[in-house]
Amino acid sequence: MGTHNDFGKKGEQLAADYLLKKGYTIRYKNYRHLKAEVDIIAQKGSILAIVEVRSRSTDFIENIADTITKKKIQLQVLAADHYVTDLNLDVDVRFDVITILKNKHTFDLNHIENAYYHF
Repeated sequence: MGTHNDFGKKGEQLAADYLLKKGYTIRYKNYRHLKAEVDIIAQKGSILAIVEVRSRSTDFIENIADTITKKKIQLQVLAADHYVTDLNLDVDVRFDVITILKNKHTFDLNHIENAYYHF
């Protein structure tokens, strides 16, 4: 596995740990439906958070969260709909983004709730 894949997995684990500390339950990691993949599905109360994790080891000119395409958003909505329908869940669905920027030996994590309203 490449170094970038290892860093991506590390980022997803940091995001999951963060959500657990914030009182979320991790329901699923790397959920797949058709061509869609959701990094983390987490729940806190009646809120089901569909979480996209974006990790970078350097600071780009472009904001990390801005690298999510409309197609990616559409696929996540499709996957979330399938997950909720398949399990017959009665929840409010929210789409979040967690960005992780590695600065030398530290990680800066930013949790953007309802992120797709910001696009």
